[in-house]
Amino acid sequence: MTSTVRAKPRDPRLFPASVVSSTRLTPSMQRVTVRGEALRAFPWRGYDHWFRLFFRHPHQERFHVPEVAGATWWKPYLAMPDEARPYCANYTVADFRARTGELDIDVVVHRGAEGAIEGGVAIWACSVEPGEELALLDQGVMFEAPADASSVLLVADESGLPAVAGILRSLADGTVGRVLQEVPTEADCRALAGPPGMRVDWIPRADPHAVPGAAALAALRDRDDVDPQGYAFVVGEQTLATEGRRHLHRAGMPKDRITFSGFWKTGRR
Repeated sequence: MTSTVRAKPRDPRLFPASVVSSTRLTPSMQRVTVRGEALRAFPWRGYDHWFRLFFRHPHQERFHVPEVAGATWWKPYLAMPDEARPYCANYTVADFRARTGELDIDVVVHRGAEGAIEGGVAIWACSVEPGEELALLDQGVMFEAPADASSVLLVADESGLPAVAGILRSLADGTVGRVLQEVPTEADCRALAGPPGMRVDWIPRADPHAVPGAAALAALRDRDDVDPQGYAFVVGEQTLATEGRRHLHRAGMPKDRITFSGFWKTGRR
């Protein structure tokens, strides 16, 4: 297996862009396509390449481009006055087309008990109009499989699906392993491109009120074939990420062969 070195940009660059379209990809996923001349030079590396997304709050009349760059980008961002500081969230590149300077962002459509869309990014993604300005700050790749990894295990809830899809698409043809991918409904399952040796197990939630990530974590704990020479990538709700890593380590996988990240925490969106 080819080693994928965690690639974090030394001097992160801001890429201005504007919305081209916003369409429903599956019942629980909205795809926003953005375009910008500067995006033609976006250093896309595949895998789970992620970025910080900046866009205006609903109460702001226009988008104020943050003057951010480098490792301490957050200092000038936080120094912006409240009436000008844009919304900021972390997202994965769903797809990228350098020739046209276009990038796709897949956003989970969260819904409350009454069915209303919740969360700043979900509300924005489902209502944004073409031409809306925004900006992306490149943050690189987290996926880091050792060169000697004998297999790859990917575990995620729906917030980690764009990362899983990107990783699968980027893996070498001979890669073998397993994907445990939780989604809200059966209708959210879709075809994912990847090596034939990577088996994808979709895990639709039986209970719509269940905490996202719990079903994927249960499926992971049910596995008795953890490969200590493999590599695992576990992302999504915080409990899934932290408890998933703990389970894999107890089952014999070294910590340095596990990448984990809590993309969000229950009760906070």
